[in-house]
Amino acid sequence: MDAFQGLLAGFQVALSWEGILFVLIGVIVGTLIGMMPGLGPISAIAIMIPITYGMDPAPALVMMAGVYYGAVFGGSTSSILLNAPGISGTVATAFDGYPMAQQGKAGKALAIAAIASFFGGTVSVILLMILAPVLSSVAISFGPPAYFALMLMGLTAISSLSEGSTIKAMISAVAGIMVVTIGIDPQTGTQRFTFGNINLLDGFDFLIIALGLFAIAEVCMLILNRKNLSLSEDQKLGSLKLTKEDLKEMSGPMTRQSMVGFIIGVLPGAGATIASFISYIFEKRIAKNPEEFGKGSIKGLAAPESSNNAATSGAFVPLLSLGIPGSGTTAVMLGAFLVLGVQPGPLLMTDRPEIFWGIIASMYVGNIFLLILNLPLIPYLAKILSIPRPLLISLVIMFSLVGVYSISFNTFDLYMLLIFGALGFAMRIFSFPAPPFILAFILGGMMEQSFRQSMTISNGNLSIFVNSPLPLALIIVSLLSLFVPVFLNWRSKKIASKNTGL
Repeated sequence: MDAFQGLLAGFQVALSWEGILFVLIGVIVGTLIGMMPGLGPISAIAIMIPITYGMDPAPALVMMAGVYYGAVFGGSTSSILLNAPGISGTVATAFDGYPMAQQGKAGKALAIAAIASFFGGTVSVILLMILAPVLSSVAISFGPPAYFALMLMGLTAISSLSEGSTIKAMISAVAGIMVVTIGIDPQTGTQRFTFGNINLLDGFDFLIIALGLFAIAEVCMLILNRKNLSLSEDQKLGSLKLTKEDLKEMSGPMTRQSMVGFIIGVLPGAGATIASFISYIFEKRIAKNPEEFGKGSIKGLAAPESSNNAATSGAFVPLLSLGIPGSGTTAVMLGAFLVLGVQPGPLLMTDRPEIFWGIIASMYVGNIFLLILNLPLIPYLAKILSIPRPLLISLVIMFSLVGVYSISFNTFDLYMLLIFGALGFAMRIFSFPAPPFILAFILGGMMEQSFRQSMTISNGNLSIFVNSPLPLALIIVSLLSLFVPVFLNWRSKKIASKNTGL
């Protein structure tokens, strides 16, 4: 009853004229920022902190929350149309969204993304309302050994991201882990692979890797295939209507991955990017036709889109309940809370219920606004495909360069963008998949940090990973996911050879 009364109080905040106005401003700004590669919600919220100083905390924080989930909602647009992820959480969206756009189904792809995003966001808000107090204690129970086992489970699924050779996928993943080790060792402060260059001390920002391997590499492929005029002729809007079969195909992945995304979002430090990759891998593993993934699969598009939007709401669980940020964006929001005189944590629900429940209720309203705003705009957004190919290539390069430069205002990052673009182009030419590289880059740093923390806690005793049931269970699942497909593949080849011999 307390939760119900709190939610009613939250809707009083969200449905007031001030609440509706600030929610609308937040989701519009977030959607626009999400569409532009490089900006991201972190920059937008950081800029809003001084602007909202002195305001009533409830509408100010409602607006910042709107920017956050609005950016994830809108980030799919550039991923689908240009293969240039607007934010890191929509990289997995490009795996099937961009191929759909190339097949003349850009309208359908954008519609699927919008509906899946709305569904994932709505389901996660309901779960946030019901489970926030309970899940905060679950999040605390995830110590370094459990985090290491979770990251290991993600890495063992690399073979699911390879379309051809598993060996090439492994090589790509090893390269990603090598790149993430560049910079200052977070535990000892030792420089690693910097070669005396101060620009490498902080390592590489994720966006440089993502835009290089996807956007710049795609530009290089377009230039290479410039004589193929059918590329620009086939990329039309297509129908926006989704058939009953499409909706039925979407329903399973949306439901499953909304749950998965929310749970992963609850874990501090995980965020929408890891959630979208894990959901994509999970859905591909259980699919009857996994070979369709990466070629314009509806399931492959709906899964990461519902998951990344669910993870954004999940990230608010540790922030609101414990005062611990669940992602980089909520870390900036934690600063906004403190600047506005609000202390997030266990007492927030009782001391400031209008803020705790106001943010949750505003997500209901914000998701409805996002769906209403984005669906009618699809025909206009898809007109990007009608832009002449030379101009489109120039725009993608410009947005990528501006986006990367805006991260740290360092020209060295632009050179790195071009180098990773050349690497991505070479990987496409020689059929090395880029997704394992990206996944290893995302998980590698967290995996190393968790492993070393575990070793520090246990004084170097590896038994720490099997003494607790949670990390032990995750490691067993990791080993099964790695060796079971290999065994099944070997068995199927053996049976096939016997049948051939007969």
